Amino acid sequence: MIDTHTHLYDEAFAADFQETLDRAVSAGVEHFIFPGIDSASHDAMMRTAALAPGLISTATGLHPTSVGAGWKKELDFVEARLAEGGWCAVGEIGLDRHWSDEFFEQQKEAFRIQMLWAAQASLPVIIHVRDAHDTLFETLDSLRDEGVPMKGVMHAFSGSIETYRRIKKYGGFRIGIGGVLTYKNAGLAETVKHIPLEDIVLETDSPWLTPVPCRGKRNESSYIRHTAARLADIKGTTIEEVDRVTTAGAKELFNLK
Repeated sequence: MIDTHTHLYDEAFAADFQETLDRAVSAGVEHFIFPGIDSASHDAMMRTAALAPGLISTATGLHPTSVGAGWKKELDFVEARLAEGGWCAVGEIGLDRHWSDEFFEQQKEAFRIQMLWAAQASLPVIIHVRDAHDTLFETLDSLRDEGVPMKGVMHAFSGSIETYRRIKKYGGFRIGIGGVLTYKNAGLAETVKHIPLEDIVLETDSPWLTPVPCRGKRNESSYIRHTAARLADIKGTTIEEVDRVTTAGAKELFNLK
């Protein structure tokens, strides 16, 4: 399996990163993707990735909740990193109105700019969206109308089948499914019944969004098996088939060797 979205470089893993990594590998995780957040977390991400060469791929991007007063300097940082090359994606980028609207206009501009950079670099995007789907689709509509190529993953997807179908109209997008799938009242299971397995990639978003039966604990990449098992149950197939199809999809999307 491939954990296409994990923050194992977060301080939550500072004391036991190697043990956490070993558990994930033992659970069948063969590769990990670290999404970028901002300049403040970049060094920790790169240092941690260097501890497991070949196992970890990294992305660079400005997370919407990191868009603040210094957002232009943050974008300059992302642009400079992109020029260095070696990234598997541009992300984690997107829109988020959950905590505050104060810098939402700047979020929109930062998102659009980074989408254009991703297209120029022929890289997929990792999109985070919370309480801002209408604006997200307005931006994607505009980019599509301009002929901008788009591909990537809608991270932590929890929407309806209609939302999925709209996302698919923008090109090569897949749906990131994590621990929310295991939550009894989330409603995601009903949507996932109608999403082809080929359009799904697995993720944890660790240390957050811990799946059942581990809720209340810090999430980690080894717990991806609980999501895979639930997905297999919904699809009437095996964990091995979920692994095979989602891994192939992740390798194609992120150009993993």
